[in-house]
This record gives sequence, C-alpha cells and structure tokens, in this order.
Amino acid sequence: MISMDDHKRYYKVAFGLAVFTILYNLAEGILSTYLGFTDESLVLFGFGTDSFIEVISGLGIAHMVIRIRRNPGSKRDEFERTALRITGFAFYILVAGLVITSCYNIWTGHQPITTFWGVVISGVSILVMWALVLWKRKVGKKLQSEPILADANCTLVCVYMSVILLVSSGLYAWFGLPYVDSIGTLGLSYFAFKEGRECFEKARSDRYCCCD
Repeated sequence: MISMDDHKRYYKVAFGLAVFTILYNLAEGILSTYLGFTDESLVLFGFGTDSFIEVISGLGIAHMVIRIRRNPGSKRDEFERTALRITGFAFYILVAGLVITSCYNIWTGHQPITTFWGVVISGVSILVMWALVLWKRKVGKKLQSEPILADANCTLVCVYMSVILLVSSGLYAWFGLPYVDSIGTLGLSYFAFKEGRECFEKARSDRYCCCD
C-alpha cells in the first residue's frame, strides 16, 4: 500500500503522462503529415494522421484519469464512450483512405521522393512511446489501477506502428525497394483497423483494454 500523499502524486503523474501523450501526438502528427506530403511518403503521412486520431483518444484517457482519481470504482462515463466512438470512426476512415491510396500507388508504381524523415521520426517515436509504456506501467502498478495499466498496454500499438514506419522507410532509404512504402502503409492500416474495432468494443462495455 502507498500513502495518501503518494497516491495523489502518482495520479498527478498519470495525468501528466496523458497530457504529454496528447501534446506529443499533436506535434508528431503535424510534422509527419507535412513531411509525408512534401516527400510523397504515404506511410509517413498515414502515420501522422494516426497521431492526430491518437490525440482524440488521449483526451478520453486524460478524462479517465481524472474520473478514477475522484472515484476509483467508477465506470466509464458518456464522455469517454463518445471519445471512443469518434476515435473508432476516425480509424475506419483512415484505414479506407490508406488502403485505397496504397493500392493506387502500387498500381501506378508511385515511389516517395525520400523516406529519410520517416526513419528519423520513427526512431524518436519508438523511444518516446516505449518510455511512456514503462512509465505508465510503473504508475499503474503503484496505484493498482487496471485502467492505467490497460492504457500502458494499448500504448504498445503505437510502438508497433513506429516499427513499421522505421522498417518500411529504412528499406526504401537504404535499398530503394519498390512498393515498400505502400506495403508499410498497409501494415499501418492493419493496426489502425484493430484500434478502431477495439474502440467500439470498449465503448460498448466497461472493459478497459481489448488489446492483445
């Protein structure tokens, strides 16, 4: 058991991590979509768009932390369910756009100008997101909070997507492999679809994470 002062301190840390996640994803989204557009890298552009969607999800997480701090035994409220539904719809729209554009790029043989920034951004993202996973797990264990631990586990999806961006961007930057940008985008689409499905599953129930 932890003291009441430590209890309050760890909840402040949890809220701070949620806010940092929102701000980081916002900055990552702006940078990635801009560079993805100028470099004609669909996988980087899609990665950035996913980051914007994660901002919406992050708002729901920040609200959740405030709720469970005030009432640890409370259930998911309407604000969180609405945020989950909006996030789910946004992921499905993203998936449709990425799949269609990927297939078009493969059909026309379109290649990005460069994927250098994809390598840089993905490398930074892996480090930041993995640190967030470890920190959220530490806070969740200290507070014995299932919601915070679930959020930490779901943050792993961002690590997986960053790895896809790193691999696809690296293979094109170093070996010039054709279609790898589009194939990487389809990989992002797979995880985005899973995230969208999980958002709707969580919105319909009181489970905190449908991630596996």
